[in-house]
Amino acid sequence: MKWIASRNSVRPHLSAIASALCLAAVPSAALANTADQQEPYVSPLRMDALELDFFTFTQEDRLDQKQAQPRDSWWLDTSEWIIRQHEERSRQVQNMGAWADQTLSGDARTLPDNQSYLRIGFATRSETANLAQIEPEARFKLDLPTVEEKLRLVVESDSEETKSLSERDRDRQLTDEGRSDSRATGALRYITDLTDKLNLSNDVGARLRLPPDAFWRARSRGRFDLANDWDLDIDQRVYYFHQDGWGESTWLGFSKWYGDWRFRSASELRWVHSDRQFEFSEIFSLYSRPNNRAELNPRMGVLGESQPGWRPTEYFVDFTYRYRLYSTWLYGEAIPAVNFYRDDNFGETASITLRIEMFFAGSIR
Repeated sequence: MKWIASRNSVRPHLSAIASALCLAAVPSAALANTADQQEPYVSPLRMDALELDFFTFTQEDRLDQKQAQPRDSWWLDTSEWIIRQHEERSRQVQNMGAWADQTLSGDARTLPDNQSYLRIGFATRSETANLAQIEPEARFKLDLPTVEEKLRLVVESDSEETKSLSERDRDRQLTDEGRSDSRATGALRYITDLTDKLNLSNDVGARLRLPPDAFWRARSRGRFDLANDWDLDIDQRVYYFHQDGWGESTWLGFSKWYGDWRFRSASELRWVHSDRQFEFSEIFSLYSRPNNRAELNPRMGVLGESQPGWRPTEYFVDFTYRYRLYSTWLYGEAIPAVNFYRDDNFGETASITLRIEMFFAGSIR
């Protein structure tokens, strides 16, 4: 895509922002004291203010183009207001994490790896015999890494341990209506580096509801280099929830690059204590970034259970197309999928999920 500096030059990227207009009204009263710390706002719609990662063309292409300022219009004024609101709220989210971090730790310094964020968006899913409905989505994480060395306070909107394996593996296909009811969790996390390839974390906390559901979980993750450019990723979890009992999951992923595509074969086995059975999954996937805006992720997989016998419960094929609509905080996503459920005699269920997401954070990794 080459730049033509006119009123239409920003339309492809800013048209999606209009649908997120209501997201800018995040309450800021609790963070009013951070306003004095904010830097003067500079319109990102000016050619000389845009970062290079905004564009898909090369530096050589840019030098060949005539540079001019966009024409003033009500559309540009509205779009700039939305962008300005996002930047202000992002700083507030990051400042809130830094303030809580410093208050709890008693240390005036804040480490740069604070990963607090707020993610807001809308999603719609259409499937066979069901019309699309737009569902709002919101997820957050408050990450306070300097409470004490290797000790963190982590507050999250949901916990993966309380979800079924099918829901976790198909999370991006689903909207909030199709997900199980989840509660925010708060925990103290202690991190130990066992080796340069393997680390261990222990969490003690509670699901934030009445009455609170206390839990403990341990998680070990590592990456190892294998022969012939293969990589092995390991994710081992053991946890105990007061109401749900014990649980365990083991995830293994073998991956390798083939040109511009990364192939991965991922296997997982999960023990569900409340049902006295195992859940398992085997998923094959590819991942590629054809340019600095788009991501492609086709997958195919099978999920199953051990009771009343080892058997598959679902097959699926999906394709995720994710596109960075603007800067590093506004994304669009389209996920066509075909699922075959045992409860439906493995009949075909076609669907498509459309999503737009906005991130509020000081930096996105």
